[in-house]
Amino acid sequence: MQQFLEESKKVSKEIATLSGEVKNRVLNEMADALIENCDYIVGCNEKDMSVGRLGNLDDALLDRLLLTGERVEGMANAIREIATLKEPVGRTLDGWVTENGLNIQKVSIPIGVIGIIYESRPNVTSDTAALCFKSGNVCVLKGGKEAEHSNKAIANILRHVLTKNKLPEQAISLLPDSSREGVANLIKQDKYVDLIVPRGGEALIKYVSENATVPVVKHDKGLCHIYLDRDANHQKAIEIAINAKCSRPGVCNAMETLLVHKDVAAYILPPLHEAYEKYGTELKGCDATRKFIDIQCATHEDYDTEYLANKLNIKIVDSVDEAVSHISKYGSGHSEAIISENYSIVNKFLNEVDAACVYANASTRFTDGGAFGLGAEVGISTNKLHSRGPMGINDLTTFKYKVYGTGQVR
Repeated sequence: MQQFLEESKKVSKEIATLSGEVKNRVLNEMADALIENCDYIVGCNEKDMSVGRLGNLDDALLDRLLLTGERVEGMANAIREIATLKEPVGRTLDGWVTENGLNIQKVSIPIGVIGIIYESRPNVTSDTAALCFKSGNVCVLKGGKEAEHSNKAIANILRHVLTKNKLPEQAISLLPDSSREGVANLIKQDKYVDLIVPRGGEALIKYVSENATVPVVKHDKGLCHIYLDRDANHQKAIEIAINAKCSRPGVCNAMETLLVHKDVAAYILPPLHEAYEKYGTELKGCDATRKFIDIQCATHEDYDTEYLANKLNIKIVDSVDEAVSHISKYGSGHSEAIISENYSIVNKFLNEVDAACVYANASTRFTDGGAFGLGAEVGISTNKLHSRGPMGINDLTTFKYKVYGTGQVR
């Protein structure tokens, strides 16, 4: 492990100084290589899918794992989009001249070596590798065992493109030891690794956060809520509530609990119940909710669970204050939304809810680098420091101060 990471650290200096022109050319070649090897990638993915089915992975996890020709094309297009992004390295973030004539420039630079630990989704391999390369960073990738064949295929294709361009293949690496011990070792290698980005289940995030000596930007669970205010437009509310849960139930920006103001519960819950039944959504609710619709009883554990499945909690609240209080207790700081036509209530919610992304009259499903216009993302950060929300290309840089003098001493 140490020798492997030493190599990663060594090549990081070369990758950090590549020109934008070179990086963009190589990225486009990587995209072409994915398309050219599409059948091979899909074949490797089928091995993972077969193992997943035998292991009884649920439908939501299998959907995250699946690669089709269309999805591989989407991965290639994401890399091409990354190539079109503005060069993140060498940006002058700020600048000033001091009273004694020092010219100080705050300039963006790569972070260095970034370890990314993730589960299930093999497209993360290509997305994060491309983002790290574009931002001048070396990446060490640790995907989930369930996507082992897919991740190896994708990484090897990208590494081959690096070699073809006489660049070190160590710029994109899969962690050689994929065991839990390997992860435990990686997150303590602060001599060689500059940042760890874990994205996955609650247990993974907790383990990395509590045991890492390398700085961590965590991509925690998405325990997202939508609050339907008494001044909500009912048609808008139903459309958003259905989209936020049913469009892709297994992703982190899907809603897990719907909060409904008591004054509109009688009118909005029956049509919502009917709409969710069409999608086969399993509903659980508080006692007040169950007076209006016949569903299962929701428990404290349900409110505290990221289902990543077609399940939803519904709770009736007395006010926006109770909605905010519930979110404060159970939310994960990811994405929260209010549906209301009352401007003051909307502003109260947006100002008081503590989350990376807060929405008014829109689905939480928009928490995504592409949907935000940021391009591909490493993930959705629930940290408050360094990066928060969709972690895009500029969040993979740090900065240094370049100070130009003319002989000043102190």
